[in-house]
Amino acid sequence: MSVLPSSGSATYMDSGNQNPDTFNNFFERWLVEQNQHLRELVAASRQQSSVDEQSLRCLVKRVLDHYEHYYKAKAKWGKQDVLAMLSPSWISKFEDAFLWIGGWRPSIAFHLLYSKSGMQLEDQLDELIRGMGRGDLGDLSPTQLSRINELQTKTIREEKEISEKMAKHQESAADSSMVELSHLVSEMMRKGDGDGVDVEKDKVESAMESKEEGLKEIFLRADDLRFRTLKTVIHILNPIQSVHFFIAAAELHLRIHEWGKRIDHKHHQPS
Repeated sequence: MSVLPSSGSATYMDSGNQNPDTFNNFFERWLVEQNQHLRELVAASRQQSSVDEQSLRCLVKRVLDHYEHYYKAKAKWGKQDVLAMLSPSWISKFEDAFLWIGGWRPSIAFHLLYSKSGMQLEDQLDELIRGMGRGDLGDLSPTQLSRINELQTKTIREEKEISEKMAKHQESAADSSMVELSHLVSEMMRKGDGDGVDVEKDKVESAMESKEEGLKEIFLRADDLRFRTLKTVIHILNPIQSVHFFIAAAELHLRIHEWGKRIDHKHHQPS
C-alpha cells in the first residue's frame, strides 16, 4: 500500500485494485457510518429496559472500533502528507477554526461529558430525589467522578506538553539556519544567480523536510492522546452511559459539520 499527496489532499492507493482514494472520500464514508451508529445508539437508549447489557457492550465496542479505524486511517495518511492533515479540506472553515493540531482538543471530551451529565441530571432530578435514577450520565457515581477528574488532570497536562512542543517547533521556522538560508537564496535571486539557487535546492528541501518531520511527530502524538482520552472515558463509564456519551459526541460532531458547511455555502453565494 502507498499513500500519495494529491491536490492538497492525502491520497491512498490500495494495491489490490489500484484505485486512488482520498482522505476526503474516506471521511465522507466514515460520516455515513457515524450517522448509522447514531441511529443505533439512540434506539438502544430508548429501549434501555429491554436491551441486555451484553448487547450494549457490543454496540459500544463497535462504535469505539469505528473511532479507532478513523485514527488509524489518519495516522496512515498523516505519515505521508501531514500538511494536508493539518489543513484539512474535508471540513468546514468553522470547524477548522476550532482545530487543535489537526483535530479536536482532547480536553473537550470532559466538557462534553459534564455538559451532557448536567442536562440529564437536571432532567431526572425529581426521580433522583425519590431514589429512582435512570442510570445515564446524570447518575455518575463518586468513584466515576473521581476517576474522570484524575483523567482530566492527566489529559490537560499532556495536552499542554504537546501544545508547548508545537509552539517551539513553530518558532523554529525562524531559527538561525532558516534565516541564513532564506537570506542566501534571496541574495542569489536578486543577483539573477539561477545556478546558485539550484545548488541550494538540496539545502532548502532538507530544511523543509526536517520541519515537516517535526510536524508529523506532533500530529501523531496529538491524535494518540485524542483516542486514548476517548477510550479511557468509555472504560470509566458503564455501557448505557457510554451509549449516551457516544450519542452526544456524534450529535455534536455531525451537526457542527453540517452547520459549518452551510456557512461555507452561504459565504460562497454571490452577493
